[in-house]
Amino acid sequence: MQLVQAIRCPNCGSLGERHYISSSQLTRTQCRTCDYLMVTCSRTGRVIEAYAPGLDASRL
Repeated sequence: MQLVQAIRCPNCGSLGERHYISSSQLTRTQCRTCDYLMVTCSRTGRVIEAYAPGLDASRL
């Protein structure tokens, strides 16, 4: 089962998504605006994968 929640991106503040994937006990937070990604273990909270690029200065 997968639950999707709309959230604010912790990197840029734009609308992002948080996916709760119960079959693999993972939580994936992502933002299409700034290409942010964070995958954590839902059970332990450990970071599995993370990518948070810098913001484009021309868009600020």
